[in-house]
Order: sequence, then structure tokens, then C-alpha cells
Amino acid sequence: ILTAYALVFVRFPFRNVIFVLILVALMVPPQVSILPNYILIAGMGGKNTLWGIILPGLGTAFGTFLLRQHFLTLPGSILEAAEIDGAGHWRRLWQVVAPVSLPSIATVALVTVVSEWNEYIWPLIITDKPESMTLPVGLTLLQNSESNGAGWGIMMAGAVLVILPILVVFAMLQRYIVAGLTQG
Repeated sequence: ILTAYALVFVRFPFRNVIFVLILVALMVPPQVSILPNYILIAGMGGKNTLWGIILPGLGTAFGTFLLRQHFLTLPGSILEAAEIDGAGHWRRLWQVVAPVSLPSIATVALVTVVSEWNEYIWPLIITDKPESMTLPVGLTLLQNSESNGAGWGIMMAGAVLVILPILVVFAMLQRYIVAGLTQG
């Protein structure tokens, strides 16, 4: 949110260069950043921790791009009115832009949560203890644990457990997503 806001509403040098770099980051496969992320997270003590799994996925180029594009569509009159009322950048962001942009923010949140929840390689690499592994990694280990693999019933029950949190997140964000779709 902060980067997208700054790229649209704050005038600073090399703003367009930073946006181009964000577009370039969209073209780079995420597997390229696994080793640098591992070195950074493990060096900070994040191996086998929840924040070590989550942190690399928080700031995505896709989220910044999507929110920037949405912020460009906001009418300038509401921001001018806030500026005339004496609102600085922080107040304009949190009291004007964010409330109006809730559908887009919810969409970015849902896409990010689903993407990170389905991530397999990063949690497999950053965790080596079974109690700190994610459900998709645990489901794969369950399948490979027995000589013939787990039975289909156990695998399908595990698949339901993997899907359930995503359905809960979608249910919580559904009204914002529907509002965003109906707005156009």
C-alpha cells in the first residue's frame, strides 16, 4: 500500500524508474530469489519460524502494481479536498485513499494469501522440522511417508484441511471483492 501510494501521490526523483523496476520484478520467476531470501531469513533467525515463512511474501510486486493502477483511477478531487483540509500524506492515505480502496486492497490480500498458502518450495526450504512445516508440505510428506504412500482417504482429508483456511479468508473478504467487481 505504501509503495503504491508513494508512486502515485508523492513527487520524487526516479519515481518512474522505480515503477519500471517493479514491472521487471514481475517478470522474474520467484525461484530466482530463493537463495538470497534463505540467506537473509536464516541469518535473522527465521528458520523454522512462522515469520520466516511469511516475510518474503509480504511485499509483492504484483500487489504494488495492482494498487498503483487502482490509485491512478481515484478522482483527484477527494485528495485535493483532503489536502485543503490540512491532511498530510499519512492522513490522506489512511483516511481517504485506503477506505475508498478497500475492494482493491482485499483483492490484493486474497491473491497474496492464496499465492503464499499454495507456496511449496519456500516453506520446504526454510523449514526442516515437521512442527513448523506448512500444510501443503506436510501433505506431501504424508503421501511419501509410508511405503505405498498414505491412503486416498487420508490424502483427501488432508486436502480439505489445506483448502479450508483459504475458504475462510475468502469468506471474510467476499463483500469487498464483490464490491470491487460491481464497481467496474
